[in-house]
Amino acid sequence: MEVTLHNLGNKHKARKNVGRGNASGHGTFSGRGGKGQRARSGGKKGLKLKGFRQNLLNLPKFKGMKSQYAKNQVVKISDLAKAFSTEKEVNPGTLFAKGLLRNITDPVKILVDVKEIKLEQQLEISSILASKTAKEILEKAGAKFIDSSDKNDSDQESKN
Repeated sequence: MEVTLHNLGNKHKARKNVGRGNASGHGTFSGRGGKGQRARSGGKKGLKLKGFRQNLLNLPKFKGMKSQYAKNQVVKISDLAKAFSTEKEVNPGTLFAKGLLRNITDPVKILVDVKEIKLEQQLEISSILASKTAKEILEKAGAKFIDSSDKNDSDQESKN
């Protein structure tokens, strides 16, 4: 059978007559069920999200909690000794230039991989964190840790 405009059928479906007595089959509650928010006038579109907080609390935290703090980029003492045999100043910029860091913005921390180390230069390490043992080893080898807070203190003392 070929489908044409004259044999498509009824395009305009008649609206269901509800609430016209029980004999119609759609009386009493007019197809809305018994009581409740949806049975009232204006009930379907104006629903309130009651109990939504409890649903929200029952949802899992997807993919865990992500820390707001960036993770430290690790630099080993042996890498420092190899990379800085000629230069004196060590900071995130120089470490990045040598290819020891991914980026300059994340914090940097020096960790121990070799207990005894020979430094050819008297390194000046600034704005870099170090573990307790790494700091001790580097200071024994002759390195100086220059913190930005130390510089600010000395600047303020000189002004007074």
